[in-house]
Amino acid sequence: MFEQENGTFERQVSSFRSWISSKPGAQFPPEKDRHVLYINLGCRWASRANLVRTLNGLEEIIQIVILDWELFPEGWSFTGRDGTDSVDPLYGFTRVCQLYFKAEPNYSARFTVPVLLDKKSETIVLNESSEIIRIFDREFDSLLPANLREISKVNGGPLPPHLEQETNDMNEWIYNLINNGVYKAGFPDTQDGYESNVIALFESLDRVEDILAKGKEKHLLGYHITDADIRLYPTIVRFDVAYHTLFMCNLKMIRHDYPRIQKWLMRLYWDESEETRGAFKKSKNFDAVSDLNFLLSSHGTYADECLTDQEGICSYIEKATHSNRASRGHAVAVRAS
Repeated sequence: MFEQENGTFERQVSSFRSWISSKPGAQFPPEKDRHVLYINLGCRWASRANLVRTLNGLEEIIQIVILDWELFPEGWSFTGRDGTDSVDPLYGFTRVCQLYFKAEPNYSARFTVPVLLDKKSETIVLNESSEIIRIFDREFDSLLPANLREISKVNGGPLPPHLEQETNDMNEWIYNLINNGVYKAGFPDTQDGYESNVIALFESLDRVEDILAKGKEKHLLGYHITDADIRLYPTIVRFDVAYHTLFMCNLKMIRHDYPRIQKWLMRLYWDESEETRGAFKKSKNFDAVSDLNFLLSSHGTYADECLTDQEGICSYIEKATHSNRASRGHAVAVRAS
């Protein structure tokens, strides 16, 4: 599903890549109550779509439907558990795969979330979270009160023109090495694949720590929240509670070893200012994340259970941090053959 023959990890390319646009004649124009966002609260990719929906004040414009956090054999499902939807409110479906088959009867790839559905055409517009959040940032401004529109924001919103290239460049390495990096470390079926990816992950976290150490900036690209902060947040807020153990990303912990990232994380999480309206905290459900990851771990979905420490990689930790993290339980895990 994810692993390649050489033991590396490769994420599935999203299949539905249409666009919501305010341009005349667009197939999917932005309209109030026309589009539905399907998510589950345990998924970090779905979480960031939900986060941007709230950040941009789209709660009354884009309907949200919440699936159960558990990945059943038949895929993401509607159960009504823990406040999730008991059934698809549009079609009475019980599984997200039914939405995919309605949009494309011959669909044969994985049934992922988030899903952005167009109610008028009764089809899936997008199932790629990075593009969904760009649409939420740019295409619904005309439907919002003046004070919530991107054009009205003093800082230029999450993707200001003067920072667009720098933001895109940062997003690229954050996605490849951190957002996707935790999965690259957690999924490979070879020791070499695991080691190279987990080292690259923590080198990138070190890089983020260094960026936040420069000057007096509160966020990755200055004083205001940008798209780069939004894309990094769902991974960092899950890191210690999920990825550190489940995906064996255990060279360091955010709360113990990255004080500036931890401060940045807490600043976003507790921010209930007019700029965010508490969106970062609202987008996160620790119970769903913990339950989902415990279930996946107990089923052996990601990591092997038999793990030992390896002296060579532990030496890397000591050199990188100038201290012996092994005594604090941060030694890297090695897959048993």
